[in-house]
Amino acid sequence: MPFVIGLIILIVLLAFWVVSIYNSLVTLRERVDNAKAQIATQIESRWDAIKSLISATKQYSAHEAEVLENVAESRASIGRGSSVKEMENDQNKLESVVGRLIAVSEAYPDLKASSVYKDTMASINKFEDNVRNSRMIYNDVVTRYNRKLKVFPSSIIAGMFNFASREYFEGTETKQDMPSWD
Repeated sequence: MPFVIGLIILIVLLAFWVVSIYNSLVTLRERVDNAKAQIATQIESRWDAIKSLISATKQYSAHEAEVLENVAESRASIGRGSSVKEMENDQNKLESVVGRLIAVSEAYPDLKASSVYKDTMASINKFEDNVRNSRMIYNDVVTRYNRKLKVFPSSIIAGMFNFASREYFEGTETKQDMPSWD
């Protein structure tokens, strides 16, 4: 009889242990998804600012504004379910649009001097900082999550319930410096 009671207690403790580790893995996975959603929110705000700047550009160069609108419209919609690769591709499109906007502003000094242009570029810069900070937070949360998946004994539970590691945002040489908005 004492053996059976001891076995039941051991099974209950083991069940609590499995549930505890499982819940901590779910919590970390949700934090990763939330961090990615924060990035997506900042990316959307940044594109809204770009669209405002494209509208201001129409007054100076209708053709260039049309080209920029086409690029902006062709971008993928970024959301919580987007992959890191999709978000990095979106960044490349943004850099292309910003580069063209800077070129247009150089060709039209009145555009560059307008308060709409200056205010919008300042807000794009703010969103760019927010995206960079959000990516750092995301990578930090992914590190904690991936580490939890790999360390014993949580690696056993992670394997049993098919928790998969998440990918990081990688820094590249082209992304080391902030774009120039001047």
